[in-house]
Amino acid sequence: MSAATTRSRTARTPAPDRLCAEAVDLARAAAEEAASPGVVGEHVSLISEGDRVVTHFFECEEPGYRGWRWAVTLTRASRAKNITLDETVLLPGPDALLAPEWVPWSERLRPGDMGPGDLLPTEAEDLRLEPGYTGEDEPPPNSVESEEARLSEDLADLVDAEDAELTTLPRTPSRGSIGAVADELGIRRARVLSRYGLHVAADRWEEAYGAKTPMAQAAPAACDTCAFLVPLSGSLKQAFGVCANEFAPADGRVVSLSYGCGGHSEAAVMPKPPKPAPHALDTLQVDDYPLRPARDSGSVPVDDGGSPEDLGHS
Repeated sequence: MSAATTRSRTARTPAPDRLCAEAVDLARAAAEEAASPGVVGEHVSLISEGDRVVTHFFECEEPGYRGWRWAVTLTRASRAKNITLDETVLLPGPDALLAPEWVPWSERLRPGDMGPGDLLPTEAEDLRLEPGYTGEDEPPPNSVESEEARLSEDLADLVDAEDAELTTLPRTPSRGSIGAVADELGIRRARVLSRYGLHVAADRWEEAYGAKTPMAQAAPAACDTCAFLVPLSGSLKQAFGVCANEFAPADGRVVSLSYGCGGHSEAAVMPKPPKPAPHALDTLQVDDYPLRPARDSGSVPVDDGGSPEDLGHS
């Protein structure tokens, strides 16, 4: 460090005033009056704040304020010997226990934090949203298109009035207005998802239920061939769907078409139990087995010792 730099720093920070530096008891009494007896600890250090202005630091023994210090600033007038109190304040030290830096609630909120009854407002300039129907594509009031639209509406009103006299059907809504058509189709929303909002949602779904998850890596097949997959509408249906298998880990969640799990509809088809062969004998009824065959009328008895011809020649 050069001598010029040393002289410059010495000029900016003067040496502590001797009388103010020696008034430790006065500074302790001021700190104990601001806090309470027994809370103010040992004298730590002092610094010079300017000409005849010194700040004394005392340890804080208050539970929960580890590393904090009581700062008492003393001063005196020029050529005066009486020390006066400037201020007393509790300040954190170099190793003080501090609360985490404050973060706005919009940045602290995480998926799953909302509960029943919680409201999550969106900012006016939310990048995930963009204006829906704004009416910008409607013709100016005095343009040719606007006049044609007005004539079309008048003609439609006349036709509706004539139809109302002939039928009891309800009157048809006014036509010729883009806003009316949007209302009929149910697409007149203040804002819709922007391309950025779609990409953010797609990245989040792909990370949670995508092809790189351990579940998908061990799956026998992908979701695009599963019968439990309910496809989405719009451009998202090309990559995502909703799982409808109550036993799957992603039931009711948006999953990637390349995701998969063990609950795939075609992963393991349960075989039908084999049908038993019919019984050879009817075990539900009793069969009669006589010891001797029944004798028929006109029949010739047969002996084991010979045939009927032998018996006739005996």
